[in-house]
Amino acid sequence: MNLRTDAPIGVPPESAAEPTHAAIGVPLPHESAELHVSGEARYTDDLPELAGTLHVALGLSRFAHARIVSVDLTAVRDAPGVVAVLTAADIPGENNCGPVLHDDPILADELVQYLGQPIFAVVATSYELARRAAALGKSDDVVRYEPLEPVLSIAQARARQHYVLQPQRLTRGSPAERIAAAPHRIDGEFAVGGQEQFYLEGQVAYAIPTERDGVHLYSSTQHPSEMQTLVAHMLGRPVHQIVCECRRMGGGFGGKESQSAVFACIAALACARLQRPVKLRADRDDDFLITGKRHDALYRYEAGYDDDGRILGLRVEIALRAGYSADLSGAVATRAVCHVDNAYFLSDVEIVALCCKTNTQSNTAFRGFGGPQGALVTEVIVDNIARALGRDPLDVRLANYYGIGARELTPYGQRVEDNVLAPLTARLLETSDYRARREAVAAFNASSPVLKRGIAFSPVKFGISFNVQFLNQAGALVHIYRDGSVLVNHGGTEMGQGVNTKVAQVVADVFGLPLSQVRVTSADTSKVANTSATAASTGSDLNGKAAEAAALTIRERLTQVAATTLGGQAEQVRFEHGSVIGEGGQIPFAQLVNAAYLARVQLWSDGFYATPKIHWDANTMTGRPFYYFAYGAAVSEVVVNTLTGESKLLRADLLHDVGRSINPAIDIGQIEGGFIQGVGWLTTEALWWNRDGRLMTHAPSTYKIPAISDTPAVFDVRLYRNENAEPTVFRSKAVGEPPLLLAFSVFLALRDALAGVAPDARHAPPLEAPATPEALLTALTKFVASTGDGTNDAAPSNESPAAEGSPSSTLPGLGAA
Repeated sequence: MNLRTDAPIGVPPESAAEPTHAAIGVPLPHESAELHVSGEARYTDDLPELAGTLHVALGLSRFAHARIVSVDLTAVRDAPGVVAVLTAADIPGENNCGPVLHDDPILADELVQYLGQPIFAVVATSYELARRAAALGKSDDVVRYEPLEPVLSIAQARARQHYVLQPQRLTRGSPAERIAAAPHRIDGEFAVGGQEQFYLEGQVAYAIPTERDGVHLYSSTQHPSEMQTLVAHMLGRPVHQIVCECRRMGGGFGGKESQSAVFACIAALACARLQRPVKLRADRDDDFLITGKRHDALYRYEAGYDDDGRILGLRVEIALRAGYSADLSGAVATRAVCHVDNAYFLSDVEIVALCCKTNTQSNTAFRGFGGPQGALVTEVIVDNIARALGRDPLDVRLANYYGIGARELTPYGQRVEDNVLAPLTARLLETSDYRARREAVAAFNASSPVLKRGIAFSPVKFGISFNVQFLNQAGALVHIYRDGSVLVNHGGTEMGQGVNTKVAQVVADVFGLPLSQVRVTSADTSKVANTSATAASTGSDLNGKAAEAAALTIRERLTQVAATTLGGQAEQVRFEHGSVIGEGGQIPFAQLVNAAYLARVQLWSDGFYATPKIHWDANTMTGRPFYYFAYGAAVSEVVVNTLTGESKLLRADLLHDVGRSINPAIDIGQIEGGFIQGVGWLTTEALWWNRDGRLMTHAPSTYKIPAISDTPAVFDVRLYRNENAEPTVFRSKAVGEPPLLLAFSVFLALRDALAGVAPDARHAPPLEAPATPEALLTALTKFVASTGDGTNDAAPSNESPAAEGSPSSTLPGLGAA
């Protein structure tokens, strides 16, 4: 693992000295690392099963869109081991698990809207028997349907104006007029696929009945409070009767933010009706069929630009596949709109986002939450502009960077006040040797008829905060016991990203203790209530600040005790290396804690944090939706076999801004993982539905996530030293989502490699994502056909000089500005 860091350009090394805090800035191991590698870490499915535990399997729809004519579950109920079969009629409260709108039934009733939608739940004495009984539901004798016409593609839904929500529109300036008056114009279409979260631990819930009609729910979820609330509403009970707990997840990536709900609700429903412990562990194929993915997107765009490639006017339509219900699509679309600018100043812009309703799984959160879909299309546009001008795409990107003054205002009205992209880019270009390597790639391609190399640079500016303002809050509890050990509970969920480790480091630092003396417990709605989802890269920001507030409250009390015990002023008391030091000497931390207990000083406290400054007007799509921005850049080099379409990532150089790192080891791991996950999205992970609406890529055999062999041989990942301008926890920055966008450089490098077939062509190969071997060959065939012998400068991507005063084209769906 590469733990190198770089000081900002122009900043003397001494100002970037190592942190003085004992636990902050230290590359400590993940708090459960030993448990992970030894197999001792307990996930929801590893919890010891109580006597009498029952198991659930789900009966799924066989049609993408149909009315349920009749249901006869006699054969299912009579199957061996079956204790009960539950349908929507058995739900005493609300049959809904939608996080925003009430449009997402837990069990379908009368109408099915995608192939794989749960219709009934089989409760049996074993997992195997439950699955065997549920499989009987595939018979026409069990469920009879009246098929309806499904809408299966974004293009179909857009043409019919089938949306789950009203379109979103953000406009600044006069983009149509600026495009019409620009020296050059370009327009086109582009598409990017979706992505399965593919968490190692699948969806699972274990519900245990407790006294007085209570349910204790263990759920593999990123949002315990939402699971608690949805279960309560489903059962028609007060929320305080439901406790939801999650010690850790084997990955989430957004797929367990809202979509753990159907599994949690059905397990709790069976538990409440039968008064028995009930576990629902989804088979991987069922998990694929039931749950939503990253939203795939179709784009239409037009832009006007000058001779240097500066964008003068831009219009973009983003049509997202929402699936059959709204889920979180509205917020995903909003974040997509707010990331179309990425690193670039757009003076005159119109962006329209459509949440298209299709008879497929209801798409949901995925690492980046719409940000990658918003930023990718602009990177493609900038790349097309550069090729139309015959310039290095890097130089066109630099020409469009955010600047100072008027050029630091985003389309939605937030100023980019902490922009470090220019020095960060300069540093990466130096360490990656980009310019020399670009010349080497051109030389290689000139002498290699079959293998073509490509190299590309891409930046990222990613906003940190939840779109919805009230979600930007967190609570924590900190307890100190008489022996000086510390127990922390907070509202975040640990999914492998290290939030518990970072929170423990924060608390250990406040008390001057070694990390071993601080323990973080399970996320538990009975300890910290009304928690937000662990999402939007805010886990450490929110929960770290809340835990710090609680710890500081206790430390202030202990400081007064220390001043009395040791003599001197409270201001002189320090907590260092397991001791408390005052003017009159020092005392072990545990001894001081015990003295405080004997003096009846409170040794526990709650802490609360609400992110300041943020505000958002959804009607005008303006405001300050983000507390701050995280920045990064990447240079990637690839090789493509033009006969087979096979490609290989040869080298990747990443430089990323995490502010003042709390834990460099964890941050480097998040950057590496996010980048490779993004590479998978853009190169290998193809989702495909057949004409009936069945997802055919629903298992590891047909859905290809990156393997260790897909990691580049040269993988240089560095942290950019840059203390956060905002007072976050120890001036750190979020790291979970932003690095995924660095994978754009790989997709752009693949385009560059294909362009090596005809290096003088003034247009880009029409490559769409994911750039599978088939997609690469298709794009290459079209590119070669459009270039002839490689000397044709015509622009199939519709780039053309603008005649003075000529009107700008009107994109369907955008309308006149």
